[in-house]
Amino acid sequence: MKFVLEVTLDDGAVAKDPVGEVGRVLRYWGGNLGHYAMRPGDGSAIHDSEYSEVGAWRVIAS
Repeated sequence: MKFVLEVTLDDGAVAKDPVGEVGRVLRYWGGNLGHYAMRPGDGSAIHDSEYSEVGAWRVIAS
């Protein structure tokens, strides 16, 4: 299996502060992953601090 995290850095709060926003994404989702079984097909949209969708994470079969 693979854990895939994609964040677009071109727009919104992420474009203004990429280091801060990506750090926030990693902290938030790192703490939230306990709510998932971590099986292929699991995943969720990722939002920046302005609540704009900027990417997604997912678990896929390798």
